[in-house]
Amino acid sequence: MSSLSETAALLADHTRAAFCQALLDGRAWTAGELARGAGVSASTASEQLSRLVEGGILAEERQGRHRYVRLAGPEAAALIEAVASYAPSSPRPRNLRQSVQAGAEARARTCYDHLAGELGVTLADAMVSRGLVSDDAGPAVTPAGLDWLADALGYRHPEGARRPLVRSCLDWTERRSHLAGAAGAALCATALERQWVRRIGSGRAVKVTEVGAEAFRELLGAEVT
Repeated sequence: MSSLSETAALLADHTRAAFCQALLDGRAWTAGELARGAGVSASTASEQLSRLVEGGILAEERQGRHRYVRLAGPEAAALIEAVASYAPSSPRPRNLRQSVQAGAEARARTCYDHLAGELGVTLADAMVSRGLVSDDAGPAVTPAGLDWLADALGYRHPEGARRPLVRSCLDWTERRSHLAGAAGAALCATALERQWVRRIGSGRAVKVTEVGAEAFRELLGAEVT
């Protein structure tokens, strides 16, 4: 297992950090796709991705000649998001395209496999307000919340599951917590499947649909646009 200093060193490189942030969308990408997004050569991308895989931050999958990488799991995603939240400020967008993308991600985005940004924080607040999640001593799903997950999302947490049902994840744009864990993942998966939200382009940003705004209002009393 990597020591703290070794893990910190892995994320200290600009290119490796860019790869990790891109992979926070929860999908698997090829080295070539990540190289183009970060503006580096294929050989540089391959070298840096190998270091992240060796360090346990990323996992590798191969399909034929193609090599795909993804974040190693929810713990790796939480680490990346937590480190990003400690940054003093986000870099100023260099052009209109980056400015639009940054604004869209701040409003609503995926953080690995759960919802983040203003949308994620709004939904987390609504679940606490409705008594579905208790935040007295760290987030915990209440009995009413368990019923809601089963009835609204069709999700039942498996007995003995290693992944916690719910945990807080510090949102790097809102500087407040949104909900992660299995419950957060179930909400995000349902929202995408039922088209309550849809992805914008190839990045992490999502947009709430009219159907989604109505669903969030009806199920959680949350007003989102």
